[in-house]
Amino acid sequence: MSAIDLLESQHREVEALFSELEKADSTEDKARLFDQLADKLAVHAAIEEHHFYPTVRERRTEDILLESLEEHLSIKRLLADLLDTAADDQTFEAKIKVLQEQVEHHVGEEEGDLFPKVKKLLDATELDALEQEMVAEQEQLLEEGEPRAAVPQETDEPAHL
Repeated sequence: MSAIDLLESQHREVEALFSELEKADSTEDKARLFDQLADKLAVHAAIEEHHFYPTVRERRTEDILLESLEEHLSIKRLLADLLDTAADDQTFEAKIKVLQEQVEHHVGEEEGDLFPKVKKLLDATELDALEQEMVAEQEQLLEEGEPRAAVPQETDEPAHL
């Protein structure tokens, strides 16, 4: 698996969680699914910001990366707001919908524009090595538990390249 394969598989996992969340009937199910979604998004953003983006930073991708970091910031702000919103709050579902729209936009740009450029910049060996670094951090974040808990402290400014 390459770094791009890893990120795309995470995109599919997030899409599936949004779908499950949309179908959830009980407040408990909504809260549980949101926690899973928030953890997935927190881990995904972290490994992109710490490993993927810095590695692929090139003149031909820097504009995309700067926009991606701004999109991450917006998503983190929504996540932070949702972390403070009960699943039975009347605004919860509306906020989830806005989060879903922003994530879908971000995924579309990465998969349609950034990833094809990265495939031209890095060879398979480099992408595999990058994937290993990203998986190592992902495992560490999940082992520490509740990666979503760090999100509210990451909402002042975008991550740096």
